[in-house]
Amino acid sequence: MRAKITYFLTAAVLVVYFVLAGSRGLLLIQQGTWLTVTFGVTVLILPVIGVWFLWKNTQFVTKANRLATELEAEGALPVDELERDQYGRILRDSADEVFARRKAETEDAPGDWRSWFRLAVAYHDARDTPRARKAMQRAIALHDAEPARG
Repeated sequence: MRAKITYFLTAAVLVVYFVLAGSRGLLLIQQGTWLTVTFGVTVLILPVIGVWFLWKNTQFVTKANRLATELEAEGALPVDELERDQYGRILRDSADEVFARRKAETEDAPGDWRSWFRLAVAYHDARDTPRARKAMQRAIALHDAEPARG
């Protein structure tokens, strides 16, 4: 829940920034000189890129949460079996051990989105965010490619 609140607060701050930057860009364009129009267009490009990035990231998070909800309903969410130090931080050896099991599981069933989801969680626990994201994207793609259940 804390992560969701942080995400939405960050997104709200970004939207306010995009609106402010966009309005400044429009004001520059309204000045009408070649220099201010050039700067205005340049300033407008940043909020457009930011909105696109925020939209794609929100889609990713929404789809990943949908997969987590489905796994939870199946009773197949990965169990937190990681050892932690006295401060609550995950011990590296423990994360590596769980990761090795998740990787083997995914190698045994490369077309199963559930194993890719669990591998993404293992990558995240091992503090490898880029690979965690790629594994989650693979899980989402495999899930979306499944025929509709009904």
